[in-house]
This record gives sequence, structure tokens and C-alpha cells, in this order.
Amino acid sequence: MLTFLLWLILLVLCAPLAILALVLYPIVWLLLLPFRLVGIAVDGVFSLLGAIIAWPAKLVRKATS
Repeated sequence: MLTFLLWLILLVLCAPLAILALVLYPIVWLLLLPFRLVGIAVDGVFSLLGAIIAWPAKLVRKATS
């Protein structure tokens, strides 16, 4: 009987949290989407700068080999 009561308490405590998580997850995802897009853009800019800086070294390495 005690186990059953513990399961009921767990159900009462966790079910609203699970429903709240299901409702809030898409909203939080939409709020964080611009930051993710900015991160992708910044990563692309840094990759481009790295490629531009490394390009002369690649040319010298190809010319010497």
C-alpha cells in the first residue's frame, strides 16, 4: 500500500512538470533560434577568416613540394 501511495505522490508531482516541459519546450526553442543562427553565421565568418589567413601558407607549401 505504501508503494502505491508513493506512486500516486510521484504522479501528482511529476505529471504537471512533464506537461509544462512539453508546452514550454517549443517556445524556448523558438526563443533560442536567433542565437543559434547568429552562432552559425559567426562560425562561418571565423572559418572564412581562417581560410584567408592560411591560404598563403598553403600556396608556399604547394610550391615547395
